[in-house]
Amino acid sequence: MNLLQDKIALVTGASRGIGRAIARRLASEGATVVVTARSLDRAGEFAGTLHETVALIEAAGGRAIALAADLEKPAERDGLVARTVRAAGGLDILVNNAGIADYAPTAEMPMAMFDATLDHYLRAPFALIQQAVPEMRRRGAGWIVMVGSCTALPPGKPYDIFARLGGATVYAAAKAAVHRFTQGLAAELQADDIAVNAVAPSTAISTPGADRWTPADYPTEPVEYLAETALALCHRPAAERTGLVTYSLHFPLAMNLPVHSLDGRELLPPPVIPPYAHTGISGTGE
Repeated sequence: MNLLQDKIALVTGASRGIGRAIARRLASEGATVVVTARSLDRAGEFAGTLHETVALIEAAGGRAIALAADLEKPAERDGLVARTVRAAGGLDILVNNAGIADYAPTAEMPMAMFDATLDHYLRAPFALIQQAVPEMRRRGAGWIVMVGSCTALPPGKPYDIFARLGGATVYAAAKAAVHRFTQGLAAELQADDIAVNAVAPSTAISTPGADRWTPADYPTEPVEYLAETALALCHRPAAERTGLVTYSLHFPLAMNLPVHSLDGRELLPPPVIPPYAHTGISGTGE
């Protein structure tokens, strides 16, 4: 439980869901985790606050710092890394998780929804990376993790009902850009020993924000597998592990990676790939 001892991580969108799970898993391995979102001590549209995340981490013996920020507001977004460095003493790991999925048919999608989608998944990570890289270079190494999506993979034919009527095309295109951005940035930063990788659910994970788009009877996967995969992307040198687009169930299975509970104390069963997972997923992330 010390893979990340003395490391400092910043996790966006950490008041709930996937961001909270990743923050808890990183903290369980010794990282000081700075958690950020809009909801500090009062939940907004969806359940979850930063104070709740910090309490869960501290109850398990970890260390976390809450910094409220709205990444849609440039003044708050552009000062976040500097605030993190002041509060925690540096920055080694950046997890770009924040975002709210909004679905609508492309022909009817409001321009404001289109703009917000690109802001959440491209502009905000781009801005935070530009702030984080100089600090990581100063510290001699770093790890950047982007949160992707299996929707970034092309829909199969014949098109199913989700592809035809789900309204996920713009969101999926943004996530496909996230994957390609990950691969290109990995090449740019490898010489600085800054690893850049992506992690995505193999299928779907139940979160307060995603549940409105997921059918009630859909068998969602446990978030622990994604959190463990994210952890695996946060400690190897860039020469060993960079430029990967990994998936939560596939990567641990392909790499024979033990999966633990979010507090790191219990070993979970090996993942099982369901038959409805996208056939185009690479187990190793290459």
